[in-house]
Amino acid sequence: MTRLRICQGILLTILVSTTLAQVVDDLDFTVSDGTVSEDSDVDTIESPSAIDETEQDSKSKEDSDKQEINNKSDKDGSESKQELSPNDIRGETKSRSSHYTVFTANELYDAAMSILNQTKQDERQAYTLLQSAAELGHTESRQKVAWARLLGRYLKPNITEAAEIFEDLASKGNADAQMGLGFMFATGIGKNSSQAKALVHYTFGALGGSQLAQMALAYRYWSGNSVASSCETALTYYRKVSHTVADEVSLTGNRAVQRVRLLDEVDSPGSSSALLDDDLIQYYQFLAEKGDVQAQVGLGQLHYQGGRGVEQDHQRALNYFVQAAEAGNANAMAFLGKMYLEGSSVVKQSNETALKYFKRAADQNNAVGQSGLGLLYLHGRGVPQDYKLALKYFTLAAEQGWVDGQLQLGNMYFSGLGVRRDYKMAIKYFNLASQSGHVLAFYNLAQMQASGTGMVRSCHTSVELFKNVAERGRWGEMLMEAHAAYWDSRHAQALVTYMLLAELGYEVAQSNAAFILDRHETELFKQGEGFARALMYWGRAASQGYAVARVKLGDYHYYGYGTSVDYETAAAHYRLASEQQHNAQAMFNLGYMHEQGLGLKQDMHLAKRFYDMAAEASADAQVPVALALAKLALLFSFKYFEDFEWLHLEENSVEEVLGPDWDIYLMVLLSVIIATLILFRRPPPPMAM
Repeated sequence: MTRLRICQGILLTILVSTTLAQVVDDLDFTVSDGTVSEDSDVDTIESPSAIDETEQDSKSKEDSDKQEINNKSDKDGSESKQELSPNDIRGETKSRSSHYTVFTANELYDAAMSILNQTKQDERQAYTLLQSAAELGHTESRQKVAWARLLGRYLKPNITEAAEIFEDLASKGNADAQMGLGFMFATGIGKNSSQAKALVHYTFGALGGSQLAQMALAYRYWSGNSVASSCETALTYYRKVSHTVADEVSLTGNRAVQRVRLLDEVDSPGSSSALLDDDLIQYYQFLAEKGDVQAQVGLGQLHYQGGRGVEQDHQRALNYFVQAAEAGNANAMAFLGKMYLEGSSVVKQSNETALKYFKRAADQNNAVGQSGLGLLYLHGRGVPQDYKLALKYFTLAAEQGWVDGQLQLGNMYFSGLGVRRDYKMAIKYFNLASQSGHVLAFYNLAQMQASGTGMVRSCHTSVELFKNVAERGRWGEMLMEAHAAYWDSRHAQALVTYMLLAELGYEVAQSNAAFILDRHETELFKQGEGFARALMYWGRAASQGYAVARVKLGDYHYYGYGTSVDYETAAAHYRLASEQQHNAQAMFNLGYMHEQGLGLKQDMHLAKRFYDMAAEASADAQVPVALALAKLALLFSFKYFEDFEWLHLEENSVEEVLGPDWDIYLMVLLSVIIATLILFRRPPPPMAM
């Protein structure tokens, strides 16, 4: 079998080399659209005839995407050879055939990345090209294919193949492959779990420049997970990752990272505000098509930045903004200015056009337009550089609460551009911008905290800020990929992705991984491991301040899920959730444990106190608390009669007569009584006139 695969590889390599040698001579390189179904996979390079058949059968949308790649290759084909990095052309001097093989792999990789770098991506087509390049030995493609195999992203999951690729690349010093092996050892996926080996691979990956490895290592040192806690070491790694994330932030800001909790969605369907309902989006699209300017601007902004369940699509954003701008909307004009100032695959960068739209918006006292004009004057783009005018426009925008104006005003005060340097004013405006969630505001505050500039140095605070920035990186988009996979019943894929993000320190990923494991929705691990692993992830999420996770820890120790029954530890977790996060469920549980004397001293007065606190903390707890207090009143009555010897009840006599679950029966009876009273006390319907 191995020999057959080798012969097939040699034959396919010769075939592709010969074909692409002819194509390169004509400077007319064409990439197959590589369309695959959800149940199929690509393991070999398609022959020229197969490519022609695929092109004829592909959809019109994929044809247009493919034509863009072809046009780019026709236009820049002579320059593509010059763009190869030294690593890509190591085999160039060996022979002509090896030269073309490496060149082919790089062209496939470049074509795939050009697709992935578009705002409207065709990931399956891109990963088809990456798979082909990986079979030709391209290192970066092999690395991406390995991750795709491990996470089940756009390729059929194959953990064994992923492990083999990671091991091969790691032996050659690839940093991201070290990260992949570290993750597999840390989680026991495809490897025997070993935190020591995971730490070694994470360290090598971090030293080699892998940002994911740096994040994983930073989180471990921050939380003290398998290593001695070290704030300064965590700061070092988080700062490196944050610096890269900050450099990638454009004028539009980075794409929104949606942190959706599966537990909240299941417990309260439809209550999640992080995602827009499809019906609501279609309604806004209907309004926009009918000429509603506000709907056009709203949809334009959603497609411009992406998020809330809406795919980032600059072409659609441009169309909506143009329609609204033609109707005179200042916000649409300002956002058109931002698009032209930044430039993209949709619009060509133009300072003059950006200036025109910014000025038209600013003339209507629009804060976005004013901030845009400030940027042009600050950097001298399309206008003479003028710090005074930049300060003026940023101030006007900041006074209206626009986040970009606040950020840039903070930068000017920090650097002393057009104004006297004032760190207190810089901190003020950075704080204002951070309240609106601007990633660069968090980054600037973190830098000031880490260095003690304008404030007392705080390692703890700076690590938290840098961690916030690091989690805004492009890898944060995997949160929504995992969310979509879960609701598409691909639970194993969702779990592995959440576990990867949990290793990076995402609290919402830790709680979601625990949620999936708690419900036993995958067969990824052996029977009986689910609760133990869920307990670990609930613990990590709880240590980051998630109150529900803390309550879950108490539940696991109370019922003995993944650990032995321990009422005292359960009570300790409930007490922490009650005192630190004022969680109503934790208060109610403490009341019940005081009532029953489980892990706590039996005390009816303390039980009533905790029940009352739960009712005050949450309106949802009022009905359960009312039932618990009614039961408690009945117990007080029994106790009263016993004290005065009016009723002779032996100890545990109630349990002997009604059974150990008598309190549940009593609460059900009380619920029926309350429901009956509510039914009869309803006001009569109004009489028809």
